[in-house]
Amino acid sequence: MARNPKQRDASDLQERVVFIHRVSKVVKGGRRFSLVALVAVGDGKGNVGLGMGKSAEVPLAIQKAVDDAKKNMFHVPVTDEGSIPHKVMGHFGAGRVLIQPAIEGTGVISGGSVRPLFELAGIKNVMSKSLGTTNAMNVIKAAADGLKQLESPEQTAERRGITVAQMFGTKEN
Repeated sequence: MARNPKQRDASDLQERVVFIHRVSKVVKGGRRFSLVALVAVGDGKGNVGLGMGKSAEVPLAIQKAVDDAKKNMFHVPVTDEGSIPHKVMGHFGAGRVLIQPAIEGTGVISGGSVRPLFELAGIKNVMSKSLGTTNAMNVIKAAADGLKQLESPEQTAERRGITVAQMFGTKEN
């Protein structure tokens, strides 16, 4: 029985709940409570996604967030050392996140809400600093924006119309 490749990829994905917030809406009869869940999913090989789900119950909110995250997946170029190719600044709302590559053995040095995003993307050595807001939702979306801006050396060389060796100024034999 042949399986669909998308089904196989879905089983390889790991998911991590970043946070769950209880929100309330004041109506004539009192307060109506609902839950908002933010979930990150990734395969550890450079593919990662973020999703948000709302519901009156926790498991349903998490499931909606996972489905949303799978729809919003993107690819992150990761170097052989498990870092990122270059320094980048991500923005979302009032949140700004500075993401820098790090040498082998550094580990993931980042704030609590951004850490799962890096780990699920397969980034093992990175330093990041959250600037501006402390709102976890805006911080993680700013980090995702920064990761979307990353380009591998091959992509940059192709965009410039030169080879990777020419870009780094090395001799070609």
